[in-house]
Amino acid sequence: MKKTVVGITVVGNDKEGIVAAFTNFAFSRGGNIEKVNQNVIKGLFGMYLEVSFSKRIDIKKFDSEIQGLAKKEKMDVSTHHETNSQKNIAVFVTKEPLCLQTILANAKSLKGNISVIIGTENTLEPIAKKAKIPFIVIEEKIQQKAEEKIIEICKKYDIDLISLGRYMRILSPNFVWRYPNRIINIHPSLLPAFPGALAYAQAYERGTKIVGVTAHYVTENLDQGPIIFQDSFKVDPNDTLEKIKTKGQRLEADTLLNAMKMHLENRLDVRWRKVHLKSK
Repeated sequence: MKKTVVGITVVGNDKEGIVAAFTNFAFSRGGNIEKVNQNVIKGLFGMYLEVSFSKRIDIKKFDSEIQGLAKKEKMDVSTHHETNSQKNIAVFVTKEPLCLQTILANAKSLKGNISVIIGTENTLEPIAKKAKIPFIVIEEKIQQKAEEKIIEICKKYDIDLISLGRYMRILSPNFVWRYPNRIINIHPSLLPAFPGALAYAQAYERGTKIVGVTAHYVTENLDQGPIIFQDSFKVDPNDTLEKIKTKGQRLEADTLLNAMKMHLENRLDVRWRKVHLKSK
């Protein structure tokens, strides 16, 4: 019998005994802890447990009981079950359309369903409407309040994977820790290099001969998450900045799409902050 793997995320105010409470819960249900990662930042506690079960378990009962523990410990807990069914995808956007357009144009090739598009403004809403996908604008400027709304939306649509299609907001640990290795971002350089929003301008000014793009998982450390997929293109000495940006943005979209496909096809395994390709 194939083992069942359950991912458990625990987020809340830091206090003693939380790790023991949830690891003991997993052990008492016959689980074997395969991965554990915990962090504390400014009194905020976050933990990810990956628990495997060699015997059949009642998933609904397990989820219900762990929510009872969450209530007792005053923590926000969610579980993620690896299944063969299609994953639900949320795409986060601001106003650059190419990543979103590329994802939507290739939606049928993804082993997942694009369930919702979340924007910081309504610029790309017509693209979502044409694709008949719900588009929700979060206009809240205070990031903590904006993320509270986004968390509720992701729960409503039972989101498995979040794709940042040139989403111009920095996600806090409070959000990121809820989706460990399930948020994919695109960066317009071969990380780590030329950080920030003006990556193409820096590359142009330095006379870069090759410009790269990096797709990576998002962690609490900006642009430092495990690298999934990278690609590059050569720069002609006569290329203008606008031509480099056009080439780069096209490659960003393709690289993000490739990373999403690899994740959704369950081809990736993250160990020691490094992405490994699973052998077929």
